[in-house]
Amino acid sequence: MPASLPGSQNADRPTRLLTQNSEMRKIGAWNWSLPALAVRLADGRAVKTCPSAGVCAQACYARHGTYTWPVVQAKHRANLTFVLDDLAGWESSMLTELSAAKFHGAWIRIHDSGDFFSDPYLLAWLRICHARPDVNFYAYTKEVDRFRRLVEPNPPANFLWVYSYGGTQDAALDPGVDRVADVFPDAQAIASAGWASQEASDLLAVLGPRLVGVPANQIPAYLKRLAGRRFSEWQAEVDAERTARRHLRLAVDNTRPTTKPRTPDHVQTPIEQQEAA
Repeated sequence: MPASLPGSQNADRPTRLLTQNSEMRKIGAWNWSLPALAVRLADGRAVKTCPSAGVCAQACYARHGTYTWPVVQAKHRANLTFVLDDLAGWESSMLTELSAAKFHGAWIRIHDSGDFFSDPYLLAWLRICHARPDVNFYAYTKEVDRFRRLVEPNPPANFLWVYSYGGTQDAALDPGVDRVADVFPDAQAIASAGWASQEASDLLAVLGPRLVGVPANQIPAYLKRLAGRRFSEWQAEVDAERTARRHLRLAVDNTRPTTKPRTPDHVQTPIEQQEAA
Protein backbone atom coordinates (compact mmCIF):
# COMPACT_ATOMS: atom_id res chain seq x y z
CA MET A 1 0.00 0.00 0.00
CA PRO A 2 1.30 3.48 -0.78
CA ALA A 3 2.34 5.52 2.22
CA SER A 4 1.02 8.99 2.85
CA LEU A 5 2.95 11.68 1.03
CA PRO A 6 4.94 14.13 3.10
CA GLY A 7 2.82 17.07 4.08
CA SER A 8 -0.51 15.48 3.07
CA GLN A 9 -3.36 16.92 5.10
CA ASN A 10 -5.79 14.38 6.55
CA ALA A 11 -8.14 17.26 7.35
CA ASP A 12 -8.61 17.80 3.61
CA ARG A 13 -9.86 14.28 3.07
CA PRO A 14 -13.55 13.86 2.30
CA THR A 15 -15.57 12.75 5.29
CA ARG A 16 -18.24 11.21 3.06
CA LEU A 17 -17.05 9.09 0.15
CA LEU A 18 -20.30 8.00 -1.49
CA THR A 19 -22.90 10.35 -2.93
CA GLN A 20 -26.38 9.94 -4.36
CA ASN A 21 -28.08 12.03 -7.02
CA SER A 22 -31.76 11.89 -7.96
CA GLU A 23 -31.28 9.23 -10.65
CA MET A 24 -29.34 6.95 -8.33
CA ARG A 25 -31.85 7.46 -5.54
CA LYS A 26 -34.63 6.09 -7.77
CA ILE A 27 -32.82 2.77 -8.18
CA GLY A 28 -31.34 2.53 -4.70
CA ALA A 29 -27.78 3.18 -5.83
CA TRP A 30 -24.88 5.36 -4.72
CA ASN A 31 -21.93 6.85 -6.60
CA TRP A 32 -18.18 6.92 -6.12
CA SER A 33 -16.49 9.41 -8.44
CA LEU A 34 -13.06 10.57 -9.53
CA PRO A 35 -12.15 13.42 -11.89
CA ALA A 36 -12.99 12.56 -15.48
CA LEU A 37 -10.21 11.69 -17.93
CA ALA A 38 -7.23 13.48 -16.32
CA VAL A 39 -6.48 16.13 -13.75
CA ARG A 40 -3.63 18.19 -12.36
CA LEU A 41 -3.79 18.28 -8.59
CA ALA A 42 -2.91 21.26 -6.43
CA ASP A 43 0.54 19.84 -5.69
CA GLY A 44 1.33 19.62 -9.40
CA ARG A 45 0.74 15.91 -9.94
CA ALA A 46 -0.82 15.10 -13.30
CA VAL A 47 -2.96 11.96 -13.13
CA LYS A 48 -4.79 10.10 -15.90
CA THR A 49 -7.92 8.74 -14.29
CA CYS A 50 -9.18 7.23 -17.57
CA PRO A 51 -5.94 5.91 -19.11
CA SER A 52 -7.71 3.90 -21.84
CA ALA A 53 -10.09 6.65 -22.93
CA GLY A 54 -10.38 7.06 -26.70
CA VAL A 55 -13.02 8.99 -28.62
CA CYS A 56 -15.19 9.02 -25.50
CA ALA A 57 -13.00 11.85 -24.21
CA GLN A 58 -14.41 14.09 -26.94
CA ALA A 59 -18.01 13.52 -25.88
CA CYS A 60 -17.77 12.72 -22.18
CA TYR A 61 -20.86 13.55 -20.12
CA ALA A 62 -18.64 13.90 -17.03
CA ARG A 63 -16.89 16.91 -18.57
CA HIS A 64 -20.08 18.90 -18.94
CA GLY A 65 -22.80 20.47 -16.82
CA THR A 66 -22.77 19.93 -13.06
CA TYR A 67 -19.50 17.99 -13.32
CA THR A 68 -17.75 21.28 -14.12
CA TRP A 69 -19.03 23.04 -11.00
CA PRO A 70 -16.11 24.00 -8.73
CA VAL A 71 -17.62 22.27 -5.69
CA VAL A 72 -18.08 19.03 -7.64
CA GLN A 73 -14.60 19.13 -9.12
CA ALA A 74 -13.11 19.82 -5.69
CA LYS A 75 -14.94 16.77 -4.28
CA HIS A 76 -13.65 14.53 -7.08
CA ARG A 77 -10.08 15.81 -6.68
CA ALA A 78 -10.27 15.20 -2.92
CA ASN A 79 -11.40 11.62 -3.58
CA LEU A 80 -8.49 11.01 -5.94
CA THR A 81 -5.96 12.61 -3.62
CA PHE A 82 -7.11 10.36 -0.78
CA VAL A 83 -6.64 7.27 -2.98
CA LEU A 84 -3.21 8.37 -4.20
CA ASP A 85 -1.82 9.49 -0.86
CA ASP A 86 -3.14 6.74 1.38
CA LEU A 87 -4.72 3.82 -0.45
CA ALA A 88 -4.89 1.70 2.73
CA GLY A 89 -6.54 4.53 4.65
CA TRP A 90 -9.03 5.12 1.84
CA GLU A 91 -9.88 1.42 1.69
CA SER A 92 -10.47 1.35 5.45
CA SER A 93 -12.68 4.46 5.27
CA MET A 94 -14.72 2.99 2.41
CA LEU A 95 -15.25 -0.25 4.35
CA THR A 96 -16.36 1.71 7.41
CA GLU A 97 -18.80 3.81 5.40
CA LEU A 98 -20.25 0.74 3.67
CA SER A 99 -20.95 -0.89 7.05
CA ALA A 100 -23.90 1.50 7.53
CA ALA A 101 -27.30 -0.19 7.39
CA LYS A 102 -28.47 1.97 4.47
CA PHE A 103 -25.96 0.27 2.18
CA HIS A 104 -27.10 -3.29 2.95
CA GLY A 105 -28.63 -4.58 -0.28
CA ALA A 106 -27.91 -1.29 -2.05
CA TRP A 107 -25.92 -0.82 -5.24
CA ILE A 108 -22.69 1.15 -5.51
CA ARG A 109 -21.75 2.46 -8.93
CA ILE A 110 -17.97 2.60 -8.92
CA HIS A 111 -17.08 5.66 -11.01
CA ASP A 112 -19.83 7.97 -12.03
CA SER A 113 -16.74 9.48 -13.64
CA GLY A 114 -13.18 8.17 -13.81
CA ASP A 115 -12.02 4.57 -14.20
CA PHE A 116 -9.81 1.90 -12.60
CA PHE A 117 -6.59 3.75 -13.37
CA SER A 118 -4.09 1.35 -11.76
CA ASP A 119 -3.70 -2.27 -10.64
CA PRO A 120 -3.36 -1.45 -6.91
CA TYR A 121 -6.49 0.71 -7.02
CA LEU A 122 -8.56 -2.00 -8.75
CA LEU A 123 -7.28 -4.63 -6.32
CA ALA A 124 -8.37 -2.41 -3.41
CA TRP A 125 -11.90 -2.32 -4.84
CA LEU A 126 -11.92 -6.10 -5.20
CA ARG A 127 -10.95 -6.47 -1.54
CA ILE A 128 -13.76 -4.10 -0.60
CA CYS A 129 -16.26 -6.15 -2.61
CA HIS A 130 -15.16 -9.37 -0.93
CA ALA A 131 -15.31 -7.75 2.52
CA ARG A 132 -18.85 -6.38 2.02
CA PRO A 133 -20.82 -9.27 0.48
CA ASP A 134 -24.12 -7.66 1.54
CA VAL A 135 -23.47 -4.69 -0.77
CA ASN A 136 -23.76 -4.83 -4.57
CA PHE A 137 -21.19 -3.12 -6.80
CA TYR A 138 -21.17 -2.36 -10.52
CA ALA A 139 -19.10 -0.40 -13.00
CA TYR A 140 -18.58 0.58 -16.60
CA THR A 141 -14.93 0.31 -17.63
CA LYS A 142 -12.61 0.66 -20.60
CA GLU A 143 -9.74 -1.04 -18.75
CA VAL A 144 -10.16 -4.31 -20.63
CA ASP A 145 -6.66 -5.70 -20.14
CA ARG A 146 -6.66 -4.86 -16.43
CA PHE A 147 -9.98 -6.65 -15.91
CA ARG A 148 -8.89 -9.65 -17.98
CA ARG A 149 -5.89 -10.06 -15.68
CA LEU A 150 -7.25 -9.12 -12.28
CA VAL A 151 -11.03 -9.57 -12.26
CA GLU A 152 -12.17 -12.17 -14.74
CA PRO A 153 -10.20 -15.10 -13.25
CA ASN A 154 -12.01 -14.80 -9.88
CA PRO A 155 -14.60 -12.01 -9.73
CA PRO A 156 -16.42 -11.22 -6.48
CA ALA A 157 -20.00 -12.53 -6.63
CA ASN A 158 -21.36 -9.08 -5.75
CA PHE A 159 -19.44 -7.16 -8.45
CA LEU A 160 -20.85 -6.78 -11.97
CA TRP A 161 -19.29 -4.80 -14.79
CA VAL A 162 -19.81 -3.87 -18.41
CA TYR A 163 -17.06 -3.01 -20.88
CA SER A 164 -17.81 0.25 -22.65
CA TYR A 165 -16.81 1.08 -26.20
CA GLY A 166 -15.01 4.25 -27.19
CA GLY A 167 -11.62 3.39 -25.70
CA THR A 168 -8.17 2.49 -26.93
CA GLN A 169 -8.75 -1.19 -26.07
CA ASP A 170 -11.94 -1.63 -28.10
CA ALA A 171 -10.27 -4.16 -30.39
CA ALA A 172 -9.92 -6.54 -27.44
CA LEU A 173 -13.69 -6.71 -26.91
CA ASP A 174 -15.84 -9.54 -28.25
CA PRO A 175 -19.54 -8.58 -28.33
CA GLY A 176 -20.35 -12.24 -28.82
CA VAL A 177 -18.93 -13.05 -25.40
CA ASP A 178 -18.36 -9.88 -23.38
CA ARG A 179 -21.05 -7.72 -21.81
CA VAL A 180 -20.56 -4.46 -23.68
CA ALA A 181 -22.07 -0.99 -23.70
CA ASP A 182 -22.05 1.31 -26.70
CA VAL A 183 -23.19 4.93 -26.93
CA PHE A 184 -25.71 5.47 -29.73
CA PRO A 185 -26.95 8.75 -31.23
CA ASP A 186 -30.46 8.14 -29.84
CA ALA A 187 -32.92 5.54 -28.59
CA GLN A 188 -34.13 4.74 -32.11
CA ALA A 189 -30.59 3.82 -33.18
CA ILE A 190 -30.36 1.44 -30.21
CA ALA A 191 -33.61 -0.29 -31.15
CA SER A 192 -32.63 -0.50 -34.83
CA ALA A 193 -29.38 -2.25 -33.88
CA GLY A 194 -31.25 -4.78 -31.76
CA TRP A 195 -29.52 -3.73 -28.55
CA ALA A 196 -31.22 -3.16 -25.17
CA SER A 197 -31.30 0.34 -23.73
CA GLN A 198 -30.36 1.06 -20.13
CA GLU A 199 -32.21 4.39 -20.20
CA ALA A 200 -34.98 3.18 -17.86
CA SER A 201 -32.45 2.22 -15.17
CA ASP A 202 -28.68 2.36 -15.12
CA LEU A 203 -28.69 -1.06 -13.44
CA LEU A 204 -29.85 -2.56 -16.74
CA ALA A 205 -26.27 -2.06 -17.91
CA VAL A 206 -25.31 -5.05 -15.74
CA LEU A 207 -28.66 -6.78 -15.09
CA GLY A 208 -30.28 -6.56 -18.53
CA PRO A 209 -29.34 -8.13 -21.89
CA ARG A 210 -25.63 -8.41 -22.63
CA LEU A 211 -25.58 -5.83 -25.48
CA VAL A 212 -26.22 -2.51 -23.76
CA GLY A 213 -27.21 0.63 -25.63
CA VAL A 214 -26.68 4.05 -24.05
CA PRO A 215 -28.40 7.05 -25.66
CA ALA A 216 -25.98 9.91 -26.25
CA ASN A 217 -26.37 12.99 -24.11
CA GLN A 218 -28.22 15.60 -26.11
CA ILE A 219 -25.40 18.13 -25.98
CA PRO A 220 -25.20 19.85 -29.40
CA ALA A 221 -21.40 19.99 -29.58
CA TYR A 222 -21.10 16.33 -28.60
CA LEU A 223 -23.77 15.22 -31.06
CA LYS A 224 -21.96 17.07 -33.81
CA ARG A 225 -18.75 15.18 -33.04
CA LEU A 226 -20.62 11.89 -32.86
CA ALA A 227 -22.00 12.59 -36.36
CA GLY A 228 -24.62 9.83 -36.24
CA ARG A 229 -22.11 7.13 -35.30
CA ARG A 230 -21.88 4.80 -32.34
CA PHE A 231 -18.84 5.16 -30.11
CA SER A 232 -17.58 1.79 -31.38
CA GLU A 233 -17.82 2.97 -35.00
CA TRP A 234 -16.15 6.27 -34.23
CA GLN A 235 -13.29 4.56 -32.37
CA ALA A 236 -12.86 2.02 -35.19
CA GLU A 237 -12.49 4.87 -37.68
CA VAL A 238 -9.85 6.55 -35.53
CA ASP A 239 -7.98 3.27 -35.04
CA ALA A 240 -8.04 2.57 -38.79
CA GLU A 241 -6.71 6.04 -39.58
CA ARG A 242 -3.88 5.62 -37.09
CA THR A 243 -2.99 2.23 -38.52
CA ALA A 244 -2.97 3.64 -42.06
CA ARG A 245 -0.67 6.51 -41.01
CA ARG A 246 1.65 4.07 -39.27
CA HIS A 247 1.85 1.86 -42.36
CA LEU A 248 2.50 4.91 -44.53
CA ARG A 249 5.38 6.00 -42.30
CA LEU A 250 6.87 2.50 -42.48
CA ALA A 251 6.50 2.45 -46.25
CA VAL A 252 8.24 5.82 -46.56
CA ASP A 253 11.04 4.69 -44.28
CA ASN A 254 11.52 1.53 -46.36
CA THR A 255 11.91 3.53 -49.59
CA ARG A 256 14.61 5.79 -48.24
CA PRO A 257 18.11 4.85 -49.48
CA THR A 258 20.27 3.30 -46.85
CA THR A 259 23.81 4.58 -46.43
CA LYS A 260 26.33 1.89 -45.66
CA PRO A 261 28.91 2.86 -43.07
CA ARG A 262 32.23 3.72 -44.69
CA THR A 263 34.88 1.07 -44.15
CA PRO A 264 37.96 2.79 -42.75
CA ASP A 265 41.18 2.55 -44.78
CA HIS A 266 43.53 -0.18 -43.63
CA VAL A 267 46.31 1.16 -41.46
CA GLN A 268 49.56 -0.76 -41.99
CA THR A 269 51.37 -2.08 -39.00
CA PRO A 270 55.12 -1.16 -38.63
CA ILE A 271 56.10 -4.66 -39.86
CA GLU A 272 53.90 -4.28 -42.96
CA GLN A 273 55.43 -0.90 -43.63
CA GLN A 274 58.95 -2.37 -43.47
CA GLU A 275 58.01 -5.24 -45.81
CA ALA A 276 56.48 -2.81 -48.27
CA ALA A 277 59.66 -0.77 -48.27
